[in-house]
Amino acid sequence: MSARVVVVGGGIAGLAAAHRLRELRPDADIVVLERSDQPGGKLRTREFAGSAVETGAETFLVRELGAESAVLALARRVGLGDDLLHPAPLPAALAIGGELRPLPAGTLMGVPADPAAVASVADVTGKDRDEGRPLLAPGEDVAVGALVRSRLGDDVVDRLVDPLLGGVYAGRADELSLAATVPGLHRAAGRQSTLAAAVREALAEAPRPTGAPVFASVHGGLTRLVEAVARHAHADVRTGTTVRALDRTDEHWILTTGPTPAPEEVEADAVVLAVPAAPAARLLGGEAGALVGRLDYASVALVTLALPAGTDLPELSGFLVPATEGRAVKAATFFTRKWPHLAAAGPVLVRASVGRRGEEALLRVTDDGLIATVREELGDLLGAALPAPLAARVNRWGGGLPQYGVGHVERVAGVRALLPPTLAVAGAAYDGVGIAACVRSGEAAAEAIAHALD
Repeated sequence: MSARVVVVGGGIAGLAAAHRLRELRPDADIVVLERSDQPGGKLRTREFAGSAVETGAETFLVRELGAESAVLALARRVGLGDDLLHPAPLPAALAIGGELRPLPAGTLMGVPADPAAVASVADVTGKDRDEGRPLLAPGEDVAVGALVRSRLGDDVVDRLVDPLLGGVYAGRADELSLAATVPGLHRAAGRQSTLAAAVREALAEAPRPTGAPVFASVHGGLTRLVEAVARHAHADVRTGTTVRALDRTDEHWILTTGPTPAPEEVEADAVVLAVPAAPAARLLGGEAGALVGRLDYASVALVTLALPAGTDLPELSGFLVPATEGRAVKAATFFTRKWPHLAAAGPVLVRASVGRRGEEALLRVTDDGLIATVREELGDLLGAALPAPLAARVNRWGGGLPQYGVGHVERVAGVRALLPPTLAVAGAAYDGVGIAACVRSGEAAAEAIAHALD
């Protein structure tokens, strides 16, 4: 009799797990239980002002550790290899002192290989002296901000590292783990005695061919990727299904779903939990659940504006705003510049991100209030008031971005060590934000489960 594997969570990590399980165990009975009304999680494409525009993540990494990323490989395997898009090779900027300055090249998450290269945006006040020993002891983790401040000074953190990390995690450099957020630099810091040398080693460890694209998307939107992965997984995807309990018998896992007055039970030989930390902690319980439950999240809102055709924008993909600038907007993307295929649709599309960890009060306003704030701040930074938008959309992602504190990698290893072989966890709560990291996490969970079943 074929094994039944239940994947809890139909985001891209859960779907990648289901798809990899199908590849490894073609005869398996695979069930995906998703509490929302559709799979995909934060990958959702919606029509806006005549174009297909993402409501959440808009791109994925093409390469990881110098090789093809897990999500690019998955896109090819589900038949989307010829349907990929790459953004225009435009520079990005930093908003500093009310003006847009080019984002310096040659950095790793804002940490420079050559401190002189960032002089246009930050004063380097640290000495980064070679003290004859590695920056970090074996197994040591530190906050990104603490390491960079001690070596290069406050300005590099506040004007470069913090806004870049904030753009990815909506978090703060002084709170985020180096091992979890910049793992290549963390590894190099255990070998190199200066920060500049560690950055150079980390960049060399994951080389990018000259002129090769960094990011990609899919023609028609990332919902097409979700649909293709689900279709090729040949899984029983059940939406609108919340798992309320997970129990173990001598032979099976029992997942309790449905309303409390009329519960339903789903039996499984193995389970993958690909849900955020809070529901995962509740289902796991015990020591593993307590460790998972320590993970915190930040909330963000994405405000997309459709401006009249002809609205002038700089020749940039967008810009980042350091928290020290005191603005609500932390990043902006010029969609019509970044994605040339959108320019033919008519309106000029701009999206701004609002909300950093600790700034939740900024999000406690109406959609109209957020739209007005974004329009005012963007106009101020661009040097001219923006025209009234033809359309505007606000997408709120409450608790959408995990915050990896110092020691996160060790805690995740501790969680996995506590789990029986036929139970695995996957997703952004554990192995990194971004589509590539979630796909890699889901596939690793599937491989562990397949091995346990074998």
